[in-house]
Amino acid sequence: MSTAVQKKNSQYFIDLENQYGAHNYHPLPVVLDRGEGVFVWDVEGEKYYDFLSAYSAVNQGHSHPKIVEALVNQAKKLALTSRAFYNSDLGEYEKKITTLFGFDKVLPMNSGAEAVETAVKLARKWGYEVKKIAENAAKIVVCENNFHGRTTTIVSFSNDPDANQNYGPFTPGFVKIPYNDLTALEEALKDDAQNIAAFLVEPIQGEAGVDVPDENYLKNAWELCKKYHVLFIADEVQTGIARTGKLIACHHENVQPDILILGKALSGGMYPVSAVLANDEIMNVIKPGQHGSTFGGNPIACAVAMAALDVVAEENLAERSEELGKLFRSEIEILIQKTDLIKKVRGKGLLNAIMINDSPDSKTAWNLCMKLKENSLLAKPTHGNIIRLAPPLVITEAQLLDCLQIIEKTFLEFEK
Repeated sequence: MSTAVQKKNSQYFIDLENQYGAHNYHPLPVVLDRGEGVFVWDVEGEKYYDFLSAYSAVNQGHSHPKIVEALVNQAKKLALTSRAFYNSDLGEYEKKITTLFGFDKVLPMNSGAEAVETAVKLARKWGYEVKKIAENAAKIVVCENNFHGRTTTIVSFSNDPDANQNYGPFTPGFVKIPYNDLTALEEALKDDAQNIAAFLVEPIQGEAGVDVPDENYLKNAWELCKKYHVLFIADEVQTGIARTGKLIACHHENVQPDILILGKALSGGMYPVSAVLANDEIMNVIKPGQHGSTFGGNPIACAVAMAALDVVAEENLAERSEELGKLFRSEIEILIQKTDLIKKVRGKGLLNAIMINDSPDSKTAWNLCMKLKENSLLAKPTHGNIIRLAPPLVITEAQLLDCLQIIEKTFLEFEK
């Protein structure tokens, strides 16, 4: 009688997650087992181009050898000290990241949502102690259709019912205005200038479907914040670390935020690492014991983040993203002439989205992603009728052209 163990297939792992995991995600039905560069493989050994990059966390590609080496070496040496003690990696990392992004100080955290929460606390504390806002009166202006994370405070200022329905009561102190609307921003700032501590904005709204604002929106918003003595906070968790063709998306308009929020690709997707950067006037309002994280600034996080930032510079990923992003959009514009399925393409660098010519309630975008999967390319819809397309920045021009052929073939066949 055979004692061979039956190989576990994709359905086995999907069933396990459905039975034992919370149903808070709706994944594409593919079970990934391995990744390298721009490619991932499922448990059956099928190979795919990754065109999501873990929501831009894997800008440096899957399992980049330099980042893996940093992770392994540091894990063998020292993993965690807490912040009760100094460690020999944190200062080096702090010097590197502040120098690179042009700030005096960094406050290290783990997840993107933790970093946003940190920025909110920092802005409020600055508002009370520097701007002299009356106690508990501080407000932060945010944009509709934002996505800054999933904590109770963050979903308090979301207008997506999936994000906040039945999670109340919510945290007060946020003023919502339309995105990409300078008139609305100035009205909000002018109406209550003495109580507004900050304006929190994504330079490109990623989860909203790669919504790129008008040219000079960021620069003019930044100038308005200066005019009304309000902090400009840029959430670059998804748009930062070379994704849009610059080190951060704000650099396209020569904007230096008062507070910069980073995460995701700060570690190349290898480890949860996030950061809040600001100058001394802002950061020094936080004193010992007033904010922190056991894992924030741990030695593994520091080693991994330093290696990940080195890869961005050494492999010219921002420049590559800028160049290949233009190629991608120009080729999709040509495809638009051949199919009625696509309304438009929008994006910056290698953060792009295709608007499907159907309602947000339709299954067209999902079905197209299923067909792309069959043709060995993985992407995911957002907001019903939008497909986000964001490969690792290490992709070559030849690989991108191959992917464009897959996309064209899929769309043209789907239409028949």
